[in-house]
Amino acid sequence: MPGVTPADVLSNFGITLVEDPAENQPRLLVDLPAAELVEHAIRREEGRMASNGALVIETGERTGRSPNDRFIVDTPDVHDKIAWGAVNRPLSIESYETIKAGIVDYLNERDVFVTRGMAGADRNHTRRLLVACERASQALFIKQMLARPLAREIARTGEPDFCVLAAPGYQCDPAIKGLNSSAAVVINFQERVILVAGTGYSGEIKKSIFSVMNYLLPVEDDVLPMHCSASMDPVTHETAVFFGLSGTGKTTLSANPTRLLIGDDEHGWSDMGIFNIEGGCYAKCEGLDAFHEPEIFNAVRFGAICENVVLDENRKPNYDDVSITHNTRVAYPVEHIPNAWTKGMGTTPSVVLFLTCDAFGVLPPISRLTADAAMYHFVTGFTAKIPGTEVGVTEPTPTFSSLFGEPFMPLDPMVYAKMLGERIADGRTRVYLVNTGWIGGGYGVGHRIELAYTRALVARALDGTIEDSEFVHDEIFNVDIPTTCHGVPDGILVPRQSWQSTARYDEAAHNLAVMFEENFEKKYSHLPESVKAAGPHAQVPADARHRGRGLLGLRH
Repeated sequence: MPGVTPADVLSNFGITLVEDPAENQPRLLVDLPAAELVEHAIRREEGRMASNGALVIETGERTGRSPNDRFIVDTPDVHDKIAWGAVNRPLSIESYETIKAGIVDYLNERDVFVTRGMAGADRNHTRRLLVACERASQALFIKQMLARPLAREIARTGEPDFCVLAAPGYQCDPAIKGLNSSAAVVINFQERVILVAGTGYSGEIKKSIFSVMNYLLPVEDDVLPMHCSASMDPVTHETAVFFGLSGTGKTTLSANPTRLLIGDDEHGWSDMGIFNIEGGCYAKCEGLDAFHEPEIFNAVRFGAICENVVLDENRKPNYDDVSITHNTRVAYPVEHIPNAWTKGMGTTPSVVLFLTCDAFGVLPPISRLTADAAMYHFVTGFTAKIPGTEVGVTEPTPTFSSLFGEPFMPLDPMVYAKMLGERIADGRTRVYLVNTGWIGGGYGVGHRIELAYTRALVARALDGTIEDSEFVHDEIFNVDIPTTCHGVPDGILVPRQSWQSTARYDEAAHNLAVMFEENFEKKYSHLPESVKAAGPHAQVPADARHRGRGLLGLRH
């Protein structure tokens, strides 16, 4: 209903702060502009201003997400819908109430920064959010990350669809039943509340909101939520989506000066097309430089917020210094990208790319997938976790993450897989698997594929000219590999040819194929046989081995 203020909303939780309190009393600071939030953050010693104008903060002990501290409250309305397990950990209502009471008492003793925004650029599927933060820097972060409502939309906001209470300085009692530490990220779908406590890593707020949308969009709107970036051809308006876990290149590859950026991480796919869930970008910036990633490099300016980036004596960011963490990050509004499509919406994708970071170095830099193979790779979601993106990950770790985003998906993976399958079944969407990881050997032996080569491969996939190449079929991984691509050395396209030891390649490829098979059998044996048959096969026919260990004849 109109006229509901943030103070009214927060009072429902027991937060008694107001915007104009008595002298020397804590207050609510509502919808402050970015410049004012920067002033507050610096005055409160939350961060420093870099020479490029960005606010630079340190997140403290936790420099990445903490999956073991993420919970969903087990309420009757979601009990039979959530895919409970190691990813979606249940928390009792009693434990939730205890944590919430502690956060409320904590926030009542200090200034609280309130930001109102939206998740979802398509107003048919938007969810209104109210985020209450202990820190001005986190309020700036979420202000830049959410879709920004128009002034008239703010005026008639009324009750939000979801609230976030973020108190990084509040330490939970680890003895609370169900908790694993003093940190907790808790989603309560019944009360429409997210609690974030004990962690200053802003990505926890972002990803908890994404998790909420990954439940609401399929259940309430019949929309497929996707952990992907998206871009658009400026002439044809054809769109493409890039699936991938953190560190696989979603942000980098979608920030392309020849295309319009729709968004870099979270999208929905409805009957009408795709839309950005966010209004900002959250990019890894280890090794960031103006030559290789000029769009992102130049986006780091006033209004952006850097996490755990080291500054030199002149306050210049040193993106090569990862002494705090490999997971250095920068958040900025999508408008900081010159070619951003600020409407945040596009047509049904003509191309889908699954980005994977293969630490074994055996997957091809790009390969073409059939519809069944697309379903296979979507549900298996193979990649390697990149150092720093989660607490304790210090080197690439092979993993299978359903939907290229399992940590954020509350429902059974098959809910999302079925929705994707329905959307690509008509054959109008081409699907490719892109390896942005290692070539010429595994981690520690080979090297990561050059970004310029990946960009060239993706460009040819997007404009369709890669289909003019001859393709060879890899029997082990069951994919079609182009033998040539303009701007890319032929010798790296077929991985076996780039290894010094073909015997070691054969062994590594076999081992990874076994991992695929075991993972699929464990989790997805109920899927149609056609999907299973479209995946990797550790055992290949003898004639295939004689003809190059897994490479059969040419395909077009």
